[in-house]
Amino acid sequence: MKQLITLFYLSFIIMNCNAQKKGEVFMTTDQAVGNITFTLKGDLVYSHHPFFEPGNRVMIYDRTTKTHQPFPNKEWNTPRETDDNYLSNILGIRNDKNGVVWMLDMAQRNDVTPKIVGWNTKTNSLERIYYLPVSAMPKESQPNDMVVDTKNGYFIIADEGIGNGGDGSKAAFIVVDMKTGKTRRLLEGTRTTLPENAPTIINGKHLAVKGKDLLVGNDGITADKDFEWIYYGPLNGTKIYRIRTVDLINEDLTENQLDSKIETYSDKPNNGGMSIDIDGNLYLTAIETNSVAVVLAKDLSMKTMIQDDNLVWPDGVSYNDVDGYMYVSAAQVNKGAAFNSGNDMSTKPFYVFRFKPLVKGVAFR
Repeated sequence: MKQLITLFYLSFIIMNCNAQKKGEVFMTTDQAVGNITFTLKGDLVYSHHPFFEPGNRVMIYDRTTKTHQPFPNKEWNTPRETDDNYLSNILGIRNDKNGVVWMLDMAQRNDVTPKIVGWNTKTNSLERIYYLPVSAMPKESQPNDMVVDTKNGYFIIADEGIGNGGDGSKAAFIVVDMKTGKTRRLLEGTRTTLPENAPTIINGKHLAVKGKDLLVGNDGITADKDFEWIYYGPLNGTKIYRIRTVDLINEDLTENQLDSKIETYSDKPNNGGMSIDIDGNLYLTAIETNSVAVVLAKDLSMKTMIQDDNLVWPDGVSYNDVDGYMYVSAAQVNKGAAFNSGNDMSTKPFYVFRFKPLVKGVAFR
């Protein structure tokens, strides 16, 4: 009898571990979800992945009514020639503690200036627009994700360097002063922003354009709960790096001095999105294995948090302070037309999963 109880107990533990590793499907949509953030009420705001040229660039899912609507409204999702107060193409999207959702507009679909658009969800009104000038945005720029640092007063943007046929060699940081709007481009094409020669391989197939491996530079980025450290790394790369925020925003440091402040933090897989919890554990979307990995702060070892056959190209990962879950999108980017001889191989539905982090996550970063 004792052996039976022990076997039952072990089976129960294994079943629960497997259930945790598979994650939970929170919702499905008809279009690919890129990055995710939340309102203060816990409603999910998400970008439609720009690789699929969606009609509505950003959407909101109301947890109460369980309905999807364009965010902040239809007008902002409608291109026009009379002005540029609309969203061209959005991937990076973040919230802040004041209830403002910030959207990073790469502006690659329309002839408009790249910008960061902030929408105040408390007042349902435009908070502010920060324009990104040409000096910070060469033609190869593809500003992918960002940290919204309300403590120090800066947007810190990871630029992949693969826009308009770029090969990742001009990957960089873009830093924007929230008070003045002053914008600087930093560490372009340097050792920690450049992609490594570590091609993305999914189910034995290389992610390639016209037969050439796509190597993506500075991509995943997050900050700890106190905005003391910025963690980042190229999508195609084997290392996570970190730098103190005060160093990255210090205008008195030369590029060489800034580079010397960077620490190699841990190993990683080829990954897209990055998030963090209050203990400093880093959550990475491992694009080649349909999974979310975690780098443990205690020893820098890496574990699998969730893995699912439907988590194809896990992209954005963000924490919802209202319900205590991490959310992650499955964007199916590798199935897009650009990587399949002009044929869109993606399949509906597109998934958003959620899972419980090891400890409370960091919601505003």
